[in-house]
Amino acid sequence: MTELEKLDAGLEYDFWDDEVDGRKQYAIEWCNRIHQIDQRDGEAIAKALSEFFGSTGELPWVGPGFQCDYGKNIHVGKHFIANFNVTILDIAPVHIGEHCMIGPNTLISTVGHPMSPAKRRNHIGIAKPVTIGDDVWIGGNVTILSGVTIGNNVVIAAGAVVTKDIPDNCVAGGIPAKPIKALEDDVQR
Repeated sequence: MTELEKLDAGLEYDFWDDEVDGRKQYAIEWCNRIHQIDQRDGEAIAKALSEFFGSTGELPWVGPGFQCDYGKNIHVGKHFIANFNVTILDIAPVHIGEHCMIGPNTLISTVGHPMSPAKRRNHIGIAKPVTIGDDVWIGGNVTILSGVTIGNNVVIAAGAVVTKDIPDNCVAGGIPAKPIKALEDDVQR
């Protein structure tokens, strides 16, 4: 298997491989282009996102400073908003539901590295998908790690580090994040 095939299969891969790095270089170039779009032109931003992301609902928006690793692994529902300086390391798929808001300086990372120093010296990465449900508000300065699923109608408190799955209908916060309060779901699904 090539390193890119290993990555896409969820296996350990060499993150310095030329094909793997090519995805990142493409994403860097695209992010530079979207930063040139007038932020008041929501239609132009939505159009650019629909061409770059794997899939989008209506009216997606990302603020200045948005960065990602690939772009095609990002799938967002309608009315997606990512505030200033959001980073999505989408080496593996990131699925974000409808009516989701992500606060500034948030990191969503699907990539990790082994505990073995020998493997780290050999540039080994491993990626696991991240899934975020509908009607989720992620506060500012949140970190969401690889392999995590966040349910529907969830608020992630500012500064939280999400290392494990979060169930539906709650506020979660802390380091590591855990549910701290139940929320009523007043939306008919």
